[in-house]
Amino acid sequence: MHRILIPFDGSAPAERAVAFALGLFHEGLNTEIVLLSVQQPPYVFGEVAVYVKVEVAQQMALAAAERTLALADPLFADKKVTVHRVARVGEVAETIVEVAKERQCDWIVMGSRGMGAFGNLLLGSVATKVVASTAAPVTVVH
Repeated sequence: MHRILIPFDGSAPAERAVAFALGLFHEGLNTEIVLLSVQQPPYVFGEVAVYVKVEVAQQMALAAAERTLALADPLFADKKVTVHRVARVGEVAETIVEVAKERQCDWIVMGSRGMGAFGNLLLGSVATKVVASTAAPVTVVH
C-alpha cells in the first residue's frame, strides 16, 4: 500500500497533481491519498483583535481549508481510491512535511505553483522548502 500526500489549494497545478496521482492508481498501484489543505495562520493584531479574536480567525481559516478540500470532490468522482481529507492551519511547507510524517506518507505529489501571482511565488517557495525538508520523495507537477 502506498500513501500519497497531495497538498491541495484549488489551483490548476494542484488539480494536475491529483490527476497525476490518480493516474498512478489506475496503473495498478495500490494507493491511499491524503489530500491536505493548509491555510496560513491568521494575523490578528491591533484594533482588529477587538473585533475578531485569534481563535475565531483560526476557526475561519480552518473552515476555508475545509471548503478548499471540497473543491476536489469532483476530481475523485467515480474513482475507487481511499481519500483522507486533512484541513490544517499553519505555515504551509512545514505543515506539509509534518502531515506527511504523521500520516506515514511515502510520497508527496504537489503542484508547482499556487493561485494568483503572489500565490505563484509562495508555492514555488513552498515546493522548494518541502523538497529540502522531507525524507519522502516529492514529485512537483507543472
